[in-house]
Amino acid sequence: MIRTVGENALLVEPADPAEVGALYRWLRERQAEGGLPAVEEIVPAARTVLLDGAADLPALTALLRSARPTAADTAPGPLLDVPTVYDGADLAEVAALWDVSPEAAVRIHSEPEYVVAFCGFAPGFGYLTGLPQRYEVPRRATPRGSVPAGSVALAGPYTGVYPRSSPGGWQLLGRTGLVLWDADREPAALLAPGVRVRFTAVRGDRG
Repeated sequence: MIRTVGENALLVEPADPAEVGALYRWLRERQAEGGLPAVEEIVPAARTVLLDGAADLPALTALLRSARPTAADTAPGPLLDVPTVYDGADLAEVAALWDVSPEAAVRIHSEPEYVVAFCGFAPGFGYLTGLPQRYEVPRRATPRGSVPAGSVALAGPYTGVYPRSSPGGWQLLGRTGLVLWDADREPAALLAPGVRVRFTAVRGDRG
């Protein structure tokens, strides 16, 4: 489904939300190759992709209606290793929800390769998919007033890493010392849509 948004934007909603990532990567590749009508921004979300600042809506619409991108059609994104100390306040609770030991919960979480599906909530915060559906966990009933920067956490189908100290209701598994957002760095955000992520369990303060 393709909807016009305002005077110069399109909102695309694939029939299958799982296709959002492939569509986003396909659009970025066409943009890099010069095969995409000019747009200012391409912004993926959980179920949609927004193309903002389009110079030629009819041409862009025609391209989108003919596009059938799949994951096999696009190159994988860069891989980011996130060294993680798994000592989070909610690790034991998550392990209990999974009916495993805390040690097994660490292995379960650090085994998959994740992909940043989209960003939001705060600058540098990525919503990562890749954990099998059976390991989805609910948000905490009462959010914390302050979650430390670098906290690795779960909520629903997503894993996230808090880029700065902020309130939050996600389940805390551990922490990393990586600086997820730095306005003076290029790129400012380590976690951008399409980036692949591996969580590597480390000891002590090495995160």
